[in-house]
Amino acid sequence: MQSEHPAVSPYRAGLRGRCPRCGEGRLFAGYLDLAPRCERCGLDYSFADAGDGPAVFVILIAGFAVVGAALVVEMLWRPSYLVHAALWLPLLLILVFGLLRPLKGLLVTLQYYHKAQEGRPDGDPQ
Repeated sequence: MQSEHPAVSPYRAGLRGRCPRCGEGRLFAGYLDLAPRCERCGLDYSFADAGDGPAVFVILIAGFAVVGAALVVEMLWRPSYLVHAALWLPLLLILVFGLLRPLKGLLVTLQYYHKAQEGRPDGDPQ
């Protein structure tokens, strides 16, 4: 039995903020708010619960990049604290706001793709 929807890469759809089933409709209604359903195929997004996962990944990625770059700049040039603040605070904000939405979309589409659900105790049907 073949699905009526074409195969969609969860990585491409998630990073672009598209529906995990059809790859066409928008996943988000706002910056981070999920739409109630896909406007193209009607997939209900109530299954989606990314939790704190996107924020954790963003903290790890942005923190590694900014702290690493700040350490290199400090070792090479030893600028004042004001120069560090002027360099790294804007970069940190750009990385955080630039990565948060794509990573949330990716985690939601991977959740759909792998049919992930809340954990259930042993013996609980479904």
